[in-house]
Amino acid sequence: MKTACARWKTSWGQWAGGIACLLLAAAANAAEPLVSAAWVKANLDKPGIVYVDFQSSADYLRGHIPGAVNSNYAKDGWREDRAGDKVPDMLPVKLDALGAMIGRLGIDNATHVVLAPPGLSASDMSIGTRVYWTLKVLGHDNVSILDGGMAAWMKDKSNPLQTGAVNAEPKTFNVKVREEMIVSMDDVKKARAAGALLVDNRPEDQFAGINRSPKATESGTIAGAKNLPNAWMTVNGMGQFRSRKQIEQLYQFAGVPVSGEQINFCNTGHLASLGWFVSSELLGNKQARLYDGSMVEWTMLKGGAMERKITLE
Repeated sequence: MKTACARWKTSWGQWAGGIACLLLAAAANAAEPLVSAAWVKANLDKPGIVYVDFQSSADYLRGHIPGAVNSNYAKDGWREDRAGDKVPDMLPVKLDALGAMIGRLGIDNATHVVLAPPGLSASDMSIGTRVYWTLKVLGHDNVSILDGGMAAWMKDKSNPLQTGAVNAEPKTFNVKVREEMIVSMDDVKKARAAGALLVDNRPEDQFAGINRSPKATESGTIAGAKNLPNAWMTVNGMGQFRSRKQIEQLYQFAGVPVSGEQINFCNTGHLASLGWFVSSELLGNKQARLYDGSMVEWTMLKGGAMERKITLE
């Protein structure tokens, strides 16, 4: 049987067919944003895939996906305090060092990376979405997240577990930065002035100004922002993402369009990475961007107008 790429006869057809074949090949090689535990089980022995486990070291050693490497989200260099103003948990400035760390996990530019956060909460899943965003910023598209995280893998007792550590063979990961994905405080100011939508993915109590992160210096939210808590995006605030239909219902309820320019923020770009992931990767809104400085940078460096829904006396 002939492939679609062998059916073009005319010179125009050959040209158009060549373009079609490239698009088909790209689609075939593109990683899905989410993969299921069943997908992982079916692809355990497939070469070119690296599973990155974000469980604690102790939990990882007790049991993980066979072949998975372990990474410490907080300590391995995925985020860092910025030199000078000390804004915490930012995308590292030295991206080559970050690329070297990724290479030590056995990942190169051809690797399909599957991220496996613990999966016990939406915040857990935000580990996966923040690292996913980081890899995208570094130019790596071949990345997926295990839907439900390790909790989903552990739930099915027929899924195999490996104990002990896996020592990856280091590889070379070349960084190709997508500058357009990096949002500065000045970018947020300009977006606000232009009427762009700002989406606060923190819990409602922080959005309203009732409570705040100890890292932020003021309560409330950026003036004019809409609230769409990240925990709404997963079933019962746990590790499994909701269906597209349910997500669209929740966006409508929150007054957040599913298309058009938006900037997602939280306190330090952790929770908001899940909001960005849902908008950009699950709903396909490529005009969604993540502000990793978020409320901590905005309040520490006095970015601009704040809004509180209630002031307690």
